[in-house]
Amino acid sequence: MFTPLMLAAIVIATSFAAAMVALLVLSSLPLGRRRQLGLGQAGGPLEQAIFLFDDRELVDATGSGRALLGSIPGPGSDWARLAGYLSQRLRGFETEMDALADRGEVELRDTSGDLRLRAEWLGQLARLTVTDMSAEGQGVLVDALSQKAQEAELSGLRETLAAAPVPVWRADQSGTVVWANHAYFDCAAEQRGDDVLTWPVPVLFPDLNAVSETPRRQKLGAPGDGPARWFDCHSQAVEGGTLHFALPADAAVKAESALREFIQTLSKTFAHLPIGLAIFDRQRQLALFNPALVDLTSAGAEFLSARPTLYAFLDRLRERRVIPEPKDYATWREQMMDLEKKASSGLYEETWTLPSGQTYHVIGRPHPDGAVAFLLEDITAEITLTRRFRSEIELGQAVVDTVDDAIVVFSPAGELVLSNSAYDELWGVEPALTLGKVTILDSIRRWQELARPDPAFGDIRDFVASIGERTEWAADIRLFTGEGLACRVVPLPGGATLVGFGHQRSGRPQFRRVPRSRRATAEEATEPAGA
Repeated sequence: MFTPLMLAAIVIATSFAAAMVALLVLSSLPLGRRRQLGLGQAGGPLEQAIFLFDDRELVDATGSGRALLGSIPGPGSDWARLAGYLSQRLRGFETEMDALADRGEVELRDTSGDLRLRAEWLGQLARLTVTDMSAEGQGVLVDALSQKAQEAELSGLRETLAAAPVPVWRADQSGTVVWANHAYFDCAAEQRGDDVLTWPVPVLFPDLNAVSETPRRQKLGAPGDGPARWFDCHSQAVEGGTLHFALPADAAVKAESALREFIQTLSKTFAHLPIGLAIFDRQRQLALFNPALVDLTSAGAEFLSARPTLYAFLDRLRERRVIPEPKDYATWREQMMDLEKKASSGLYEETWTLPSGQTYHVIGRPHPDGAVAFLLEDITAEITLTRRFRSEIELGQAVVDTVDDAIVVFSPAGELVLSNSAYDELWGVEPALTLGKVTILDSIRRWQELARPDPAFGDIRDFVASIGERTEWAADIRLFTGEGLACRVVPLPGGATLVGFGHQRSGRPQFRRVPRSRRATAEEATEPAGA
């Protein structure tokens, strides 16, 4: 008969022996076999994502199911987000779910077989079980620190894309939207006029199927009478599809529209100007011109409407013989390059004399943003008139120079405007070099240097500066050499005054005619007393 103490000893000895046997058995197994046993024990069946819906309203879900819902981005109800996630991976999901009540049970798999969905109809409730077959068939050991780091990074990326103010979405090779951020969903809801999310997500920009290296501007119409929205869409090819970014371009479109309207206004304004206008942008392409430029250059409206470059425009002028042409083309090309440089700095201003006899006044001025403006004005009539006046003046000067008497003409302001060669020789001056700068006072000083003092000089000064009715008068003056001069002062039209100096002939009596005011004073002085 065994006592309790003996029974305890037997149990302990038996357990110790069994443990030793197990250790011996494990030590005899290969190292790879021991690792497989450990992975199998650690990697039992994973927890399935199970959802319970009552007419598309989530009633309950497992922890894995709620985690899956939390990882699906986008607005909308739990059913809408889960349906969007599954419809992208399981073909015919929407159709099978609509027939679940009649069929009672449905099972779907994706094309790779890694994702399985089992849906069951339980009276008034629908039970959906989502299983990742690729993870269920193998054990997975996860480093807790690595998993936390990955989850933190994933959470940050989700928050970043969710908070992005621009629509971002991903499309597969067929153009179907498979992922989008909140801004894209907001645009889609605005287009639909409600906030109900349906899958597949509507394609807002159907013209972006092909990848382009340059951004493409797309218009997104607003429902109702609201203004349309514009976006500059950037596309990037990624594995399995295309990633798109839509940057708002409303401000740029408004600015371009305002600029276009402003240019149209300027064009209408400049259309009535007789001066030809040509504005070239920073790329030196013709951006604006008026009809007068077509008439002055004969370049043709079609050619100018095609926005030629500055050098093409100048070549066209050269062909039409509307630009001065040097002897060789190379020199002409250098002059045109110099023209552009001077116009950019605002220093270009020249007069073009054309082979046809016309004369153009050309001005080049810089404009904002690197643009250059050229003004072409036909000044042929002005040049012709100026040449005619110059010819008449030269003819008059030649006639005056043939007169023997010294003649000088002063303007109403007292400036010397005309003299003949006899005057220059008599008084030893060269008014031609200082024309418009010699005054009556300067001339009188010169006369007084060579002639004896005479009150006639003061009378001439007052006569030139006087306003009103004036009468011709004369006086005699004498030089320091003893030679006498007959001086006459003649009023001319427009307030001008002519002063002439003639040599007194021998035997000619000297005389003096004083101005009317001086004659009246003299008559009063000689009148008999008591008369």
